[in-house]
Amino acid sequence: MELYPLKFKTIFKDKIWGGQKIKTVLGKDFSPLPNCGETWELSGVQGNISEVANGELSGRLLTEVIAASGPSLLGSRILKEYGEEFPLLIKFIDANDDLSIQVHPDNELAQKRHASKGKTEMWYIMQADPGATLISGFGQELDRESYQKAFDEGRLNEILNREEAKAGDVFFLPAGRVHTIGKGLLLAEIQQTSDVTYRIYDFDRKDAEGNLRELHIEESLDAIDYKKYDQYKTPYKDQVDTRVDIVSCEYFTTNKLNLTSDFEVDHSGLDCFKIYVCLDGKATLVHAKGEEELKMGEVILVPATLEKYKFETSVGVTMLESYIRK
Repeated sequence: MELYPLKFKTIFKDKIWGGQKIKTVLGKDFSPLPNCGETWELSGVQGNISEVANGELSGRLLTEVIAASGPSLLGSRILKEYGEEFPLLIKFIDANDDLSIQVHPDNELAQKRHASKGKTEMWYIMQADPGATLISGFGQELDRESYQKAFDEGRLNEILNREEAKAGDVFFLPAGRVHTIGKGLLLAEIQQTSDVTYRIYDFDRKDAEGNLRELHIEESLDAIDYKKYDQYKTPYKDQVDTRVDIVSCEYFTTNKLNLTSDFEVDHSGLDCFKIYVCLDGKATLVHAKGEEELKMGEVILVPATLEKYKFETSVGVTMLESYIRK
């Protein structure tokens, strides 16, 4: 199987809090769904496996491609560490209303309870309505007992850290950090491959059948990191025509590429796939055996064996570049 940069069919998810920006901003038609809260652009989650949308492998599932050419696509060290499960999940999220206040377990707890990986993630804010906010972590020092007391007394909002968010902001959310995406935000999310979420509070919302959504209050207590941190927004210095490292953790590294001209890429020796998430503009990924167009709202997966290539752009492009560092 000869590999090349792969695009995938978008998986659309309607949500109780979803809106229209996936269509109006990103240009993705999610009909017949009434709204779209999330798109899963690159997924190895069981039941939501991505399907190749371009080239000779069109129609093949990501799992099939990995089974046929694992080391070439993933990288030998990634295959050794993660097996044939693709280790990252890429989404776009449109919050037309606040998401539930929630937390994700770490690897140890998720494995014990769900035979799953934990969920560390990051958000890149693509568009924000005026005054839009999000929740990340706590605004005061807590422990399990003081948190539970505040929760039982209905003071959850008082102890949470709420941040105003605008386009270009980055938030890193390690497993255990209580969080929610606020109304009016459109963002790109990069996360571990996991769909385990503990919902702590959902604003007493009811679904289309008039039912309250399930909460996981007790389960969340063992997952929460109760520590207060000095900073929740990830600082970085935006630069043009260079690679800017914005998030680096054991599960993924993410760089920002804000390009106004052609850009050469050399990942020799990385031994890992590369993911590009196009946030704005468009470019052409040119490699030894062909080329692929990439425009806003698209995601492309570059095989581990393809180490040198170039992005050509005449109008400018802004992208996230993600991989797993040694």
